[in-house]
Amino acid sequence: MSVSMRDLDEVFQGAGQKAGLEIWRIENFRPVPVPKSSHGKFFMGDSYVILKTTALKSGALRHDIHYWLGKDTSQDEAGTAAIKTVELDAALGGRAVQYREIQGHETEKFLSYFKPCIIPQEGGVSSGFKHAEAEEHKTRLYVCKGKHVVHVKEVPFARSSLNHDDIFILDTKSKIFQFNGSNSSIQERAKALEVVQYIKDTYHDGKCEVAAVEDGKLMADAETGEFWGFFGGFAPLPRKTASDEDKAVDSHPTKLLRIEKGKAGPVDADSLTRDLLDTNICYVLDCGIEVFVWMGRNTSLDDRKSASEAAEELVRGPDRPQAHIIRVIEGFETVMFRSKFESWPETTNIAVSEDGRGKVAALLKRQGVNVKGLLKADPVKEEPQPYIDCTGNLQVWHVNGQEKTLLPASDQSKFYSGDCYIFQYSYPGEDKEEYLIGTWFGKLSVEDERASAMSLASKMVESLKFLPTQARIYEGKEPIQFYSIFQSFIVFKGGLSDGYKNYIAEKEIPDETYKEDGVALFRVQGTGPDNMQAIQVEAAASSLNSSYCYILHSDSTVFTWSGNLTSANDQELVERQLDLIKPNIQSKTQKEGAESEQFWGLLGGKSEYPSQKIVKDAESDPHLFSCHFSKGNLKVTEIYNFTQDDLMTEDIFILDCQSEIFVWVGQQVDSKNRVHALTIGEAGCDLKDGKRLY
Repeated sequence: MSVSMRDLDEVFQGAGQKAGLEIWRIENFRPVPVPKSSHGKFFMGDSYVILKTTALKSGALRHDIHYWLGKDTSQDEAGTAAIKTVELDAALGGRAVQYREIQGHETEKFLSYFKPCIIPQEGGVSSGFKHAEAEEHKTRLYVCKGKHVVHVKEVPFARSSLNHDDIFILDTKSKIFQFNGSNSSIQERAKALEVVQYIKDTYHDGKCEVAAVEDGKLMADAETGEFWGFFGGFAPLPRKTASDEDKAVDSHPTKLLRIEKGKAGPVDADSLTRDLLDTNICYVLDCGIEVFVWMGRNTSLDDRKSASEAAEELVRGPDRPQAHIIRVIEGFETVMFRSKFESWPETTNIAVSEDGRGKVAALLKRQGVNVKGLLKADPVKEEPQPYIDCTGNLQVWHVNGQEKTLLPASDQSKFYSGDCYIFQYSYPGEDKEEYLIGTWFGKLSVEDERASAMSLASKMVESLKFLPTQARIYEGKEPIQFYSIFQSFIVFKGGLSDGYKNYIAEKEIPDETYKEDGVALFRVQGTGPDNMQAIQVEAAASSLNSSYCYILHSDSTVFTWSGNLTSANDQELVERQLDLIKPNIQSKTQKEGAESEQFWGLLGGKSEYPSQKIVKDAESDPHLFSCHFSKGNLKVTEIYNFTQDDLMTEDIFILDCQSEIFVWVGQQVDSKNRVHALTIGEAGCDLKDGKRLY
C-alpha cells in the first residue's frame, strides 16, 4: 500500500511509538487527542479512536486500533471514526488489527484496557448535548456481567430489570447497593465490587456508604429493606427472559463478499479457503454477529476505506444484530478470522516486510517527528528462568504396554526415543512435601503406550489427591526445569518396549536401537553439570555441527569431537557425559578441521555439515485462556491484559508461552474435570509438531 503525506492526518504523526494507550475524540469531523487524565471517560454522544501499543518480547511493537461509537453519536461522526481508523493504520505501516466497538457491546479486549470498567456518560461534544457532570445526582441501576472484564450497562430503574442470574448496582445519592443474584458466581461478585468502588470514587468523591444485598435473603437486615424500598417493597423476581442481545445468531449463513470500485459482490464458492482471497482486493466476511474486513497487502488506502464503508453499511441493515466489525491485513490475520476458513496454510507466500512502516517513518522524519520507536521497540529483558529445587527424590518408570517398571537409579536418566516414561519428583516445600508427576514421550513412541503412560500417571496423581503438579513433555521440547531435575540426560535411538518393537516389525522398519558395541554418535549440549544432555543422532558426518561437541564410539574405540565454535565449558561436558556412555575407555580427541581418517571412516566418509546452533522455540508473548465447563461443554475464553488476579479457583487456565504451555487448575475445579486438565492444554497446541491451534 502506497502512503503519501496527504493520506496521514497530522494528529496521528508520531502515534504508536511507545507502549501505552492513545485516544482521540471526533470533534467537527477531526480526531482530537484526549488527555491521559480523561482516558476511560466516554460520552454517549461521541465517537472515539483508540490505539493500544504493546511492546513484544522480540522488541517489535504491536498495534491494535479500536473505534468506539456512543449510542447517541451521529452517523457522520461514526463514519469519520471508521475512516480515521484506516488512516491511523496506514500511518503505522498498515498491519494493525482494527475493531469496531459499539456502546454496550464492546469486545473483552477493549474493556481490558479500562479496568475495572467503563460507564459512558450522557452528553457529547459534536452532538450539542450538555455534559451531565454538574447535574444533580440521579439514581441509576446498572447490570454487571463478566468474571474477568466487566460489561456494565445502565438498565431501567425498575424491579423488572432485576433477575437471579446477574449482579446489579443501585447508585443512589447517599449509598451504593450491590445486589447479588442468587445464581451469580464468586468471581462475578468480586468484579462487581470493583465497579462499586469505581462508582464511589468517580461519582461520589469516595464519600458514600456501600451495602451488599443477597438475593433470596428477604428482609434480613435494615440495608436489605432499604434496598427494596427503592422498588416499592419486596416482591418475588420474575424469571429472566432472553433479550434480543442474549439470543445467539446461529441461523446467519457465512458470506464472503468481494469489494471492487466501492461495490460488494458475492464470491461463489462451495467452501471457504485461503485461495479465494486476492492480495489486490478487499473482502468482507459476514458471519452474523462478527463481520470481518480483509484487506489485501496490495490494496490502496481508498480501497480499504471503501471496504470499511461497505461493512458499516452491511451492519446497519434491517433485522441485523449488533455486530463487531474487525478489520485485518493480509499476513496479520487473527486466529478467529482464520478459523472461519476450512483450510488455511500455516505460512502464506506474501512479502511481509518493514517497508510500509519504514516509508511512513521516513515521511515523518522529514517533518521533524521523532520516529525512534516506530520501527522497533527496545527488547523486553527476560528474567532468569527459575530452577526447581534439585535436592529432592527422583523416581522413573519405563512404560511397556499397560505396565510400568521402576528403573534403577543408574538408568533413570537414560531414555529411548521409541519409548514412554513416567517420572515422579518429590522435594520439601514450605510446609509439606511437594510432588511433580510427569510423562515423557519419545519422538518414535507409539500412541497406545502414550495413552497408557497418561492413564498410569493420572492414577498416581489421583492417589495423591490431585495435589502434584503435572507435566507432559515431548522429546526435543523439554523445559529447563526438566533438565535440572535429571541433571545428566541421555536419549538413545530406538526403543525397548513391546509397542515400539511391534511397530517397526509391522512397518518393516530397521531396528536402530542403541547397542554398546555398535557405531553411535552423540551430540552433547547444555550449560553446565546440572544441565547437560547427550542426544544420539545419525552416525554420519552430516549430523555434525560446528557449534557442538560430539562423542563417537564403535565397540572399544571412542572419539570426542569439538566444533570450532565450542567453548571450554562445552568440552568439559563431553568428558562428563563420556563417563556415563563409555566409562573406563581412553578417548581420542578430534578438533574440527584436523580429524583422522579413522574418525571419518566410522561416519561413512567426510561430507558437509552445518555450523549454526540448534535453536529451540523462543518464549513468545504469553496468552492466557480461561477454561470452564457449562452443562458438560468446555468454553475457552482469552483474557487480555491479564494479571494474577484473573486466576479463579473455579476454573482451569492455560498460559500459552509458545515453547511451553502451563495449565493452572483452581482448587475448586471438579475432580472429573481435573483429570482432563493436561488434555485441555494439549487441545490448543500439538506439541509434537509445534502447531498452534488456539
